[in-house]
Amino acid sequence: MKKKKNLILENIKLINAGAKGVAIGRTEEGKTVMVSGAIPGDVVNVRVKKAKSKYYEGEAIDVLEKSPYRVDPKCIHFGVCGGCKWQNMSYEKQLDFKQEEVYNNIKRIGGIENFETVPILGSAEQYFYRNKMEFSFSNARWLTQYEISSEENFGNKDALGFHIPGMWSKILDLKECFLQEDPSNLIRLAVKEYAVKNGLDFFDVRNHEGFLRTLMMRQNSKGEWMVLFQLYREEKENREKLFEFLLQKFPQIRTLVYAINSKPNDSIYDLDINIYFGGGFLMEEMDGLKFKIGPKSFFQTNYKQALELYRKTLEFAELKGDEVVYDLYTGTGTIAQYVARNAKQVIGIESVQEAIDAAVEHAELNGLTNTKFYCGDMKDIFNDNFLANHPKADVLITDPPRDGMHQKVVEQILKLSPERVVYVSCNSATQARDIALMKEHYTVVKILPVDMFPQTHHVENIALLIKK
Repeated sequence: MKKKKNLILENIKLINAGAKGVAIGRTEEGKTVMVSGAIPGDVVNVRVKKAKSKYYEGEAIDVLEKSPYRVDPKCIHFGVCGGCKWQNMSYEKQLDFKQEEVYNNIKRIGGIENFETVPILGSAEQYFYRNKMEFSFSNARWLTQYEISSEENFGNKDALGFHIPGMWSKILDLKECFLQEDPSNLIRLAVKEYAVKNGLDFFDVRNHEGFLRTLMMRQNSKGEWMVLFQLYREEKENREKLFEFLLQKFPQIRTLVYAINSKPNDSIYDLDINIYFGGGFLMEEMDGLKFKIGPKSFFQTNYKQALELYRKTLEFAELKGDEVVYDLYTGTGTIAQYVARNAKQVIGIESVQEAIDAAVEHAELNGLTNTKFYCGDMKDIFNDNFLANHPKADVLITDPPRDGMHQKVVEQILKLSPERVVYVSCNSATQARDIALMKEHYTVVKILPVDMFPQTHHVENIALLIKK
């Protein structure tokens, strides 16, 4: 064990990008090395963390030669907070590697040949593209190795920022973040400064006590903001003074809400939300459709690129106005409503009741009378009885979570046998696995990777399948 822990691989040339943002190289013997903390094109020394018969996993400890794709990261927290892992790679190469990953997954995992790969749709904004961010309070902030070695006395260890990857009890105190436009940074820094100055207790994750627990901010495309606090306990006077301070300092805040959360976890979905100011929601508009966004609402975090994704999904569907469309994993019905104006009827299915309630509300808000939404676990509700009691689909759109579709769902799609399937995915590996189960009955005509999250390895993909 000691020998494995101390194993160093020297002069490893990194030649490609792999899953989850690692870079891929090979030893002289041809064994694969998956390396974190470096990018393709680097030559590095690697400390091995895991040694398997066919591959190594490790981290770069020395960069001997820098990749030509390297750029200077913008953020001072790069490499520590765990986000934006590709911020040190040129955006052009990020897109190249993402497109290559999607293409290889469809070809190798899916076993698909002779399909068109439409050039990846890059994001117009490479920074400040998120409309929702969540931060955590902690009374025991993470100290960097530099700070520890400086032997400086850090009296106040309060932090407001991100969890350190793999260390749930440690929070990195954020000075800046390039994911959400201002006043996001300004609000976060003002909250921390006010809380420290006024002696408000930051949450103690280990002992499960304190006052301030989490801070979430959402914005819409009109520049209106929602702020949500999770508080471990109620301190009415401190809470109201903090809220009034924020509302006076930041007029962009159109609604301010809070929840008291004494649970072991930070999930808000089973909490009661209290409205302190405003209506408790923001309104968003996408190509004439209106959506009501609340504290618990799921809504694409990259608004502008989500709009492009929906436009391309509609384009792939090639609706003429007389089709019945099924929208599986419909969520709050955003895609369903986006295509409904071009279809005869849209049937959406989703497992979360709150999402279905929002979908119904949005359909009424937008005057859509040709949508129907059903709630239930996809593999259970999307069964023979459902197909027998609903019209046959001409077009099926599916946008499942990262795990992809259950095999039973794929089998039901084959029974439904729509002429056209538009498969939207945030994980092209599970997408390719599902497509492989359908390739005897469907031809993959084309794919279009869409970059929703610049500076990360994540990429969406739209695939068009036509019945043979």
